[in-house]
Amino acid sequence: MKLSCFWSAMLLFLLSGLRDCDGGNILVFPVDGSHWINMDIIIKALHSRGHNITVIRSTHSWYIKESSSYYTTITVPVEGSVVNKEYITKIVKNVMDFQSGELPLMTFLKVSVGMFSTFAEFHQNVCNFVAAILNNDGLIQTMKASNFDLMLTDPAWGGGVILGKYLNLPLVYNVRWVITKDAHSCLAPSPISYIPLTGTAYTDKMTFLQRVNNVILNVITQTQYSLVVMHTYQQLSEKYFGPSINFNDLVLDAEIWLMRVDFVFEFPRPTMPNVVYMGGFQCKPANPLPAQIEDFIQSSGDHGVILMSMGTFVNELPRGLTDDIAAAFAKLPQKVIWKHKGYIPASLGNNTLLVDWIPQNDILGHPKTRLFVAHGGTNGLQEAMYHGVPVVGVPVFFDQYDNLLRLQARGGAKILSLSTVNKNNFLSVVQEVLSDQSYRENMQRLSRLHRDQPIQPLNSAIFWIEFVMRHKGAAHLKSESYRMPWYSYRSVDVACFLAAILALVLITTAMLIRCLCYTLCINKAKQD
Repeated sequence: MKLSCFWSAMLLFLLSGLRDCDGGNILVFPVDGSHWINMDIIIKALHSRGHNITVIRSTHSWYIKESSSYYTTITVPVEGSVVNKEYITKIVKNVMDFQSGELPLMTFLKVSVGMFSTFAEFHQNVCNFVAAILNNDGLIQTMKASNFDLMLTDPAWGGGVILGKYLNLPLVYNVRWVITKDAHSCLAPSPISYIPLTGTAYTDKMTFLQRVNNVILNVITQTQYSLVVMHTYQQLSEKYFGPSINFNDLVLDAEIWLMRVDFVFEFPRPTMPNVVYMGGFQCKPANPLPAQIEDFIQSSGDHGVILMSMGTFVNELPRGLTDDIAAAFAKLPQKVIWKHKGYIPASLGNNTLLVDWIPQNDILGHPKTRLFVAHGGTNGLQEAMYHGVPVVGVPVFFDQYDNLLRLQARGGAKILSLSTVNKNNFLSVVQEVLSDQSYRENMQRLSRLHRDQPIQPLNSAIFWIEFVMRHKGAAHLKSESYRMPWYSYRSVDVACFLAAILALVLITTAMLIRCLCYTLCINKAKQD
């Protein structure tokens, strides 16, 4: 009897396992460049669950490989690169040269104008890429015949939104940005009285003048968003869906928004039921390091090591700045691992190891790592927070200063600007963060908060993707506000209606009082 129960239990276990491994068909429309790193992690996790992944890429793809063991590709021939690696790298170099005083103001302004036009061109290239797909009847028929269960896309570029809706697929977003603005501001109520916009370098505790600046930047951001949408994605939407379709409505109609933020890191703000927070989903325990790096770290003794990386786009800093940083590192008792290419500074100390590539997460998770010098990219800061390593930030562009500000506001980081960095103040700030234990204690506290979750961020993301596949969407989580015009959403029509009633009551009352007074005056005159 006991043996029979055992085999019955085993059969039930195997049957339940079959359901978990019943894979779906997922179409992925990624954003190339550094955004692909995030998407790739999710794709690998989905593949490990038995799902079939198909990734759409162009012939000019930068990061996305045509051949892979865990996804198949649809490669679309198209003119023009969606994301141009060389141009992005050039922009970053110009920003650094300007901030370090090596690029004249007028030249920088000219470059900035060109930068905005180039990003507009990138969006147009995305539209051309989508049009090339939609105009290919054979490809569209093949996609429809593949019976995809959903589309996973990053709405930082709008192409995936349009293609997903054209194929009538449920949309799941791997998201932090939508075109030119923060995804929260598209989806959830976002009072700018206490929600700082990216680029302001403000916390959620703003002064009056800071709130004024926040409002002004909000107007500028909304204008930029509207211009990009109207001149690119709205035209494409009207071409394939008709003039009655608004691109913004397509964006908001996604089933689930997998948001790459964590409220241990982000300032508190309103949210919506179909937003799933997966900040730090790429973080994981450290793996063993390559022998050369491990030996170098072990040689640091009790002093430990400092890791420096300026991210994907920054291979090397301006020469004067590189010399100053190398000279500052040379004065420290710690060993330094520095991700750096190109010019080797003459001031480089024997304690500093220059490398082309680093296993960043694994070094940050090493018990001898004392400090992370970083540019402020989201992935790196979340990994530092996960492992409890304090940060000295040297932001370059985009959201990096705002990211670092969130850690600094919580006592886990110190920020230096490129325009002010020299050997003395860099050394002083590094020594402060190394010697003041409050920085490490605060980061370790943030690490404990981040890890203390009922379900790990990546597992949560996978659950909700599979949830959408199981239930063919998640319409019950979508707010009706998505379909309301702005005047209804903000109750402007109700306010006007109530104001009209109040005005009518006041006017009627005034007229009645006037008539009553007139009647009383007439009667009094007759009596006299």
